Amino acid sequence: MQECYADVIVDISSEKLDRVFQYRVPEEQQELLEPGMMVEIPFGRGNRIITGIVTGITGHTDYDPAKIKSILRVKTDGIGSESRLIGLAAWIRDRYGSTMIQALKTVIPVKKTVKSRSQKTLHLKLDQEEGQKRLELFRKKHQTARARLLEALLEEPVLPYGLVTEKLNITGTVIRALEAQEVLYCTEEQVYRNPIGSQSAGAYTITLNEEQQAIADGIIEEWQEQPNGRYLIHGVTGSGKTEVYMELIAHAVSCGQQAIVLIPEIALTYQTVLRFCKRFGDRVSVMNSRLSAGERYDQFERAKQGKLDVMIGPRSALFTPFPNLGIIIIDEEHEPAYQSETMPRYHAREVAAQRGKMEGAKLVLGSATPSLEAYYGAKNGYYRLFTMEKRAKDAVLPEVSIVDLREELREGNRSILSRRLQKLMAERLETGQQTMLFLNRRGYAGFISCRSCGHVMKCPHCDVSLSLHNNGKLVCHYCGYEEDKPKICPGCGSGFIRSFKAGTQQVEESVQKEFPMARILRMDLDTTKGKEGHARILAAFANHDADILIGTQMIVKGHDFPDVTLVGVLAADLSLHIADYRAAERTFQLLTQAAGRAGRGTLRGEVVIQTYDPLHYSIQAAAAQDYTGFYEQEILYRSLAGYPPAGNLVAVHCSCEDEQQLQMACDYLKKFIVQISERYRLSVLGPADEMIAKIQDVHRMVIYLKHENLKVLIAVKNKIEQYTRINRGFQTVTIQFEVN
Repeated sequence: MQECYADVIVDISSEKLDRVFQYRVPEEQQELLEPGMMVEIPFGRGNRIITGIVTGITGHTDYDPAKIKSILRVKTDGIGSESRLIGLAAWIRDRYGSTMIQALKTVIPVKKTVKSRSQKTLHLKLDQEEGQKRLELFRKKHQTARARLLEALLEEPVLPYGLVTEKLNITGTVIRALEAQEVLYCTEEQVYRNPIGSQSAGAYTITLNEEQQAIADGIIEEWQEQPNGRYLIHGVTGSGKTEVYMELIAHAVSCGQQAIVLIPEIALTYQTVLRFCKRFGDRVSVMNSRLSAGERYDQFERAKQGKLDVMIGPRSALFTPFPNLGIIIIDEEHEPAYQSETMPRYHAREVAAQRGKMEGAKLVLGSATPSLEAYYGAKNGYYRLFTMEKRAKDAVLPEVSIVDLREELREGNRSILSRRLQKLMAERLETGQQTMLFLNRRGYAGFISCRSCGHVMKCPHCDVSLSLHNNGKLVCHYCGYEEDKPKICPGCGSGFIRSFKAGTQQVEESVQKEFPMARILRMDLDTTKGKEGHARILAAFANHDADILIGTQMIVKGHDFPDVTLVGVLAADLSLHIADYRAAERTFQLLTQAAGRAGRGTLRGEVVIQTYDPLHYSIQAAAAQDYTGFYEQEILYRSLAGYPPAGNLVAVHCSCEDEQQLQMACDYLKKFIVQISERYRLSVLGPADEMIAKIQDVHRMVIYLKHENLKVLIAVKNKIEQYTRINRGFQTVTIQFEVN
């Protein structure tokens, strides 16, 4: 049999995670061994026997084979959570293209050099009679500090160390002396940092409605038979999906299992955590990028030791090392935030499905506007679909109206706010109700359109909008096609061609000028800096410290403010015409989610969508809250163009400080891909500049690969990795892959 070698990592909590040791795999172990398994190995000069974890298996070695030691034993007696995570890292590496070390650093909570916290406690060792005798002796000898401490312990036999040193002014020397005399003994317990403080479960009185209960029952009934079942809950905004999640988590906890709840952004953590804490108390924790290194590490340690039941957070929370994971919930699963933008460029939805498969845990996706990938999966039997068509507490969906900004312009209104929106805002200010103004700036990249007829300049080859560059050229970021910026509209002949330029600060100034007495809060990247930035603004708005909240997409996701009865969408077109095949989907999702913030209390809400393209199917479907209608139209376009989920797409992202070197490398890579793609018959687009072609003096280009079969694209990806690894021209070029 061919020689086989295993890459083994010894201390996976160390910062030096890139140190992998190679061992020979004995013939009898070759069929048994897989990445993630624990093995006993001889280590170091003394060959002391230690436990390592296999990160990969290969048929070749970079060292002298005669000097490589053999694995002693494969440990099959129980696989820990960290071993399972290493197996997941191996899957991520193969799927998304990266080194094993990069994948490991994604999934393993690396121990940073942070001080561990401990809590000392002093305990009286003597009984009351002996203690009184010793106290008299201390007093007689004028040992006042010892007497003071013993007197306190006779009153309270267990005292915190900090209380004794700070409040009683007792030094460590005195404590050690009494310890030596066996008057007391000291215990020390590690204390973990808790980012949400001490929380206790409150009275939980919410009863599920008929729809909610039916979904919870449907999933719980399959709990044992379908341990790694996958479900999609499609519920209108305000239908009470969170209550269903909590019911499912409560069932998991009752079975001795743990739950991970993924939320798309830090901004949502504040309200979500409060709701979960009311039900599950201090068995809930959070994970996000605003935590300190010590807080992050401690949360993973608490989870590993079974001191937590629920972990809430963005993508990174997916890798919480729970010993008995029962359910993974991805709320607002359609959000782009679940796609990693650093290597490996994984998608949380796909990795969660794989982790559920490996650990026998359920995956539940929830959204009012499911991604096309999730809904397509539900239509084809990959997920079991549940729908919720009513809002909780009998609340009604808001009334939505579309305002044509071309008409506003013709009639002389050049304000950011349409006349209808101004009128409705004035009414809300009079009645003490609240307003949210959403500026749809996601993905804004300088497209241009005609303000008279709404025509947008598009690529004739890729059906995406052209982006305006500083040199006056309109460029396609898929195939590289470019043309000069036109002086007149090719649709109607008007010269009124513009790109939209507005920010939240300009909107705030304009609204304050229109309504001088209004109290306004602005929520964007500038105003949410700092650890508690999001929570502070959301709490102020919830407490009625402001009448109007202005913000970008972070204000329209998942928040629940009962007194918001008006939502204004100021620029629906900005995400509609970005150079991305998902532009219509993103727009529909954002507008539907924005509309969903209105009327979540007892009063009915109103929504005003301002747009230059009022007849576009995504805007019409969002106004009608018609997901099915939108899906059927959009999936038709995707099928015709071969875009996901009807087809598959891999983006090969290339970057380099030297622009000429990058261009040359991309040209060679394109030739290589075309050469090997003849047998696969895949489409190759590019190379073209990325949407942002240069960041911090690093130039960026992209090549797109399309094929109906994902396995073919993964095979081509593997060949590209081999080609770039052995080709010297790619030493200074960074290659990253993005799947679908």
